Amino acid sequence: MTERALELDNKDPLRSYRDKFLGSDDPSITAYLDGNSLGRPTKASVERINTFMTDAWGGRLIRGWDEQWFDLPVTIGDALADATLGAAPGQTTIGDSTTVLLYKLARAAIDMRPGRTEIVIDRDNFPTDRYLLEGIAAESNMTLRWIETDRRGGVTPEQLAEVVGENTALVVITHVAYRSGFLVDVAEATRITHAAGALMLLDVCHSVGSVPMEFDSWGVDLAVGCTYKYLNGGPGSPAFAYVRSDLLENFVQPIWGWMGRADPFEMAQGYVPAQGIRRVISGTPSVFGVIAMQDTIEMIAEVGMDAIRAKSVALTEYALQLVREMLVPLGVEIASPEESNRRGGHVTIDHPEFKAITARLWEQGVIPDYRAPQGIRLGLSPLSTSYREVYLGIVAIRDELRA
Repeated sequence: MTERALELDNKDPLRSYRDKFLGSDDPSITAYLDGNSLGRPTKASVERINTFMTDAWGGRLIRGWDEQWFDLPVTIGDALADATLGAAPGQTTIGDSTTVLLYKLARAAIDMRPGRTEIVIDRDNFPTDRYLLEGIAAESNMTLRWIETDRRGGVTPEQLAEVVGENTALVVITHVAYRSGFLVDVAEATRITHAAGALMLLDVCHSVGSVPMEFDSWGVDLAVGCTYKYLNGGPGSPAFAYVRSDLLENFVQPIWGWMGRADPFEMAQGYVPAQGIRRVISGTPSVFGVIAMQDTIEMIAEVGMDAIRAKSVALTEYALQLVREMLVPLGVEIASPEESNRRGGHVTIDHPEFKAITARLWEQGVIPDYRAPQGIRLGLSPLSTSYREVYLGIVAIRDELRA
């Protein structure tokens, strides 16, 4: 079995990219299977950050704002959109956390649908999304319409069609379900949403950099995603927001800050939103937070999302094969869609002992993550995860179940 994993690694057309990440040769980490929670840092980013500190920050000081930093959220946003989102320039910016950007986009969206009183979201969406929409509904006197989903699946077009209607202002859906890895049919979900006259806000935290997207052709209205998973931006790296170009003129986000104002350095009285995607910005952007993700964005652009998706599918198929052979006979249940066209870049497996087992795996240098109520989530990052890591990780889980 080990030989098969090594054979797959040797045939992997993306194998050379694994060496571009720090920790790939760390003997204390047998298998890193949590790239969908926190991606490995790239080696190039270490040099980029050091150079930034010595040359750009240390050498240019405040001049850096005029020379590059002021436009960095938009220029890197455009690069990210081109490489991963299938979106034209001028619709994507980087900055703030996922939570803050979700709030900005959701509030702006419901204001663009005056007179409508309902927001649609599913029960198994990520907690932040659910909590945030509960708060927005309370402060805006709106009603949440909940889609009841199977935690081992996700939102289907049929379920969405049952709850949207003339009162729907906004639909909030996650492209790849954080727990199960279920892959939503975004094009059809957007069509259903638009047929009801509502706006679609898509959360792509678990798909950006792993699953190809076509925002412009799908007609997505608004989207938000994080950058510390498959984009390797580092802990707490800033999220990104997408607003479709034809919506920007009437897009008014609720957190008015000086960097999102027209002509911000005039320091003028009264808020006038900037033209275009800059109006999503509020305060001073985190320049440090944008730097580390640039190398991964460049790698993705070089490789292409189709090749990355092919590797992702191959990794998850291999993981599922091993799970069926080694773990299902020990009582493990597969908690993700088994058809690759319905699954994103991670696989979840369930067993009552997995919470305790995950802690023991970490001590051995085998690092998946645990998701309640009883799931181990195997996050397989196409550019940095090897087949050997997948094999060793599944073997370690099997040995713990047998112990």
